[in-house]
Amino acid sequence: MASLLKDPLFEISGQGPPPNKDFYHLAVTRTDVIWRFWKISLRNDCKNAKPGEQIQSHGDYLDDSRLQSQVSLVFGREIQAYTRALCQGCYDYLERLPDPLLLRILAYLELEDVGRLGQTSHRFRKLCGSEEFWEQAVRGRWETVSAEVRALATEVGWRQVFFTSKLQLQKLISRRRQNRVEPQLRVEEEEQAEEEEEEGLIPQAAGTPEEFWDCAGSSGTNLNPGTGNSFDTESYSDSDSLFDSGLQESGFGSSVADTWP
Repeated sequence: MASLLKDPLFEISGQGPPPNKDFYHLAVTRTDVIWRFWKISLRNDCKNAKPGEQIQSHGDYLDDSRLQSQVSLVFGREIQAYTRALCQGCYDYLERLPDPLLLRILAYLELEDVGRLGQTSHRFRKLCGSEEFWEQAVRGRWETVSAEVRALATEVGWRQVFFTSKLQLQKLISRRRQNRVEPQLRVEEEEQAEEEEEEGLIPQAAGTPEEFWDCAGSSGTNLNPGTGNSFDTESYSDSDSLFDSGLQESGFGSSVADTWP
């Protein structure tokens, strides 16, 4: 267990309480207590103030009530009591264990106990809410975890998977499978349409107006009235008369024959 005690055992820094603007740093090593401070002020007599440092052994720190009062004033009574416990040899080994080992310990706890443990420190709060812990909880509850469940967990999180019933999980997996298949079907349909278009099964429109008129001219039919040639008016007499009557009913006095060049 002694290998878990790495220097520094504890370290904290911060600014003093208002109106004090000085900056402080406290470190507890395996043998000493280090107290550092920096004077921060706009007063002229403080411009040349240098940082201060005070180093004491664990025994001297326990006897120095003045330094302990400063620690309590800047960082609070809990920090002051914690540093006294470290100097007395009361080490928090559980807090210093590596995460993989702590996760194995958490696997034997009930969820209520895990929730209480997460309230003891920032580290345990982060660890008890991590994806690694909830994945371990899911695998401990289920005999096997399918690939679809793992893929779903990457989207919604292992905690959500843990608190979701198996019936609801099946619905989510089916919906996710359907959303994955539909885009693939659309891609296949687009590829099939492109292949049919290349094979000539689907007619293609002319790319430019010039190409369109060239194709029309090559077939022996003049579709452009501006070229000097005329349409076969006899074949279109019926449609022209119907169109002229529609124009006259709409209030247009002229007929197609009057306006046609």
